[in-house]
Amino acid sequence: MTAKQFILGLPAKVNPVALEGQQSIFHFEISGEEGGDFTVEVKDGDLKVYETLQGDPACVVQVKDQNLISIVSGKLNPMMAMMTGKIKVSNTGEMIKFAKIFGFM
Repeated sequence: MTAKQFILGLPAKVNPVALEGQQSIFHFEISGEEGGDFTVEVKDGDLKVYETLQGDPACVVQVKDQNLISIVSGKLNPMMAMMTGKIKVSNTGEMIKFAKIFGFM
């Protein structure tokens, strides 16, 4: 699985019940061969992914494609990745709220 495949596959992986009453916009800026710029929009039980940066994000995530794959596969601890600069998150509170839902933890 590539970072792009992971992000684009989020709508099929996420339980809509976990998103009920939630609203947020994330920008994922993923560098590397298998990266790209993505918007993940959560709106009351619905999750959409766009292959562009859209809207005003509550959280911006900057990460290399291989580091993202290491995080979601469990090879790299997300908190250690943040502390060592392997992933940069503009709003950690927002990311923590959705990390488990998205499959980062």
